[in-house]
Amino acid sequence: MSTKNISNDDLLANIIKGIEDVKGADIDILDLRELDNTVCDYFIICNGNSNTQVNAITNSIQKVVSKELKDKPWHVKVVKMANGYLWTM
Repeated sequence: MSTKNISNDDLLANIIKGIEDVKGADIDILDLRELDNTVCDYFIICNGNSNTQVNAITNSIQKVVSKELKDKPWHVKVVKMANGYLWTM
């Protein structure tokens, strides 16, 4: 994200909304704030049923966060893995 001052709660809520808008399933939020030396505060995991849905989830998160918080990710990377995809924003 850019250097804007956005609360974690607002960002999480909008990411979840982006996932739910395109029917992403099994959303889990891992709170990493208590761990030392992490690069983020939260890790969000969800499932999509197809490559198309995974791409839709990525695009929906970007769209919702951009529209609601007037912000966008620094970088987006999607990596195909054996049983699915990993994307970082």
